[in-house]
Amino acid sequence: MGFFQLFLLFLVTSFLSSSSLAVAGEEASVGANNSSQLVLNFYEESCPQAEQIIKSQVKLLYKRHKNTAFSWLRNIFHDCAVQSCDASLLLDSTRRSISEKEMGRSFGMRNFKYIETIKEAVERECPGVVSCADILVLSARDAIVEIGGPYTPLKTGRRDGRKSRAPLLEQYLPDHNDSISSVLHKFSAIAIDTAGVVALLGSHSVGRTHCTKLVHRLYPEVDPNFNPDHVPHMLKKCPDAIPDTKAVQYVRNDRGTPMKLDNNYYRNILDDKGLLQVDHDLAHDRRTRPIVKKMAKNQAYFFREFARAIRLLSENNPLTGNKGEIRKRCNVANKRRA
Repeated sequence: MGFFQLFLLFLVTSFLSSSSLAVAGEEASVGANNSSQLVLNFYEESCPQAEQIIKSQVKLLYKRHKNTAFSWLRNIFHDCAVQSCDASLLLDSTRRSISEKEMGRSFGMRNFKYIETIKEAVERECPGVVSCADILVLSARDAIVEIGGPYTPLKTGRRDGRKSRAPLLEQYLPDHNDSISSVLHKFSAIAIDTAGVVALLGSHSVGRTHCTKLVHRLYPEVDPNFNPDHVPHMLKKCPDAIPDTKAVQYVRNDRGTPMKLDNNYYRNILDDKGLLQVDHDLAHDRRTRPIVKKMAKNQAYFFREFARAIRLLSENNPLTGNKGEIRKRCNVANKRRA
């Protein structure tokens, strides 16, 4: 074989090798951040008792502090809806970045210390194995069961993010004053359809709404869309146009079954008793009203859609493989080696 033929063979071989490496690298990059890498029972070999420990801690903490369940349910929305389900919500502020927990959009969120309690229990069994992101997701799943909702098998294998996503909250996280179009659009970006959105908002069946998020519908004039029979109670609970945030003034989302996740929420909003603007609009928008009516009549349907939507939410763009880290404490990122 002459020099020219050898040179051509070298060029072809080099091209094919570099192309293969490029494709392999691209697949690794995509795969490392793909929800398909999540699996059921991820810790079956590395920490077989992990999910049972989390479940036991949730039951114990819920027995002692009933409102923990509502906090854990909120956690999965506020963490997983903001670009990645990576427990960035749990990080404290640092000199370089503000915590998501301290942003106005996180007003009223609490009980983060109990996530640390669960993490400590898991760490005693399996140090450095189970991520805070998985603890956040599984504690929400088990809390939903404690308040009467459906059990949803959720995949695990997430890793923890190293930085706060506070600058992204407004872009990704739906707000109680957003239009239905905006809410649907934001959730559709993470593959949650209209029925899923309606089901997720059924979380407003439990917990409470702080007066700061409600007074604009009461003062200076009461929103005429409110059921007049419901107004005196709200005015009693929120007597000031500018609430004292330190007094923690609030109205229960559902006066009938305030501690139970059920389809009573949909009956309430059809009866114009929804507290937030998004609750009212959900019951009256032509795209969502038929689903609201169906869920009001059929709790099994609500639970099916709710479970499906929670699963999709929990699988939003997780860090997997060699991405992120496994935090030692959920509120602090591990120190990076120089």
